[in-house]
Amino acid sequence: MAKRLVSDELWELIEPLIPTVKRRHRYPGRRRLDDRKVLTGILFVLQTGIPWEYLPQEMGCGSGMTCWRRLREWQEAGVWQRLHGLVLARLHEADRIDWSRAAIDSSHVRAFGGAQRLARARSIVPGAAPSTT
Repeated sequence: MAKRLVSDELWELIEPLIPTVKRRHRYPGRRRLDDRKVLTGILFVLQTGIPWEYLPQEMGCGSGMTCWRRLREWQEAGVWQRLHGLVLARLHEADRIDWSRAAIDSSHVRAFGGAQRLARARSIVPGAAPSTT
């Protein structure tokens, strides 16, 4: 029996963050797959590294394209950013983060103002070279 990728505890964290999508009254189209099943497919692809189109249909997670679209939809809705903050807050409350091993890089921390602008460097040549074009 395969290990469940989305435990009940993890689902309790994620479910309130996922936006609900109302079904259209007129021309409702096909029913959306259950978000928990789609999350299982997303986590399976990200954990195994297989291409989206090779997601096994036997898992009941829908197609790889369905999972990819839902991943993109949730990314645009900010689900992953909020989940990251929530998990960090819970780990911090439980004193489970070792801050001595933390690293900050410029892709995560905005530099307000930046460095002071220095005066423009003076040219050391007597004059500008003629254009060759």
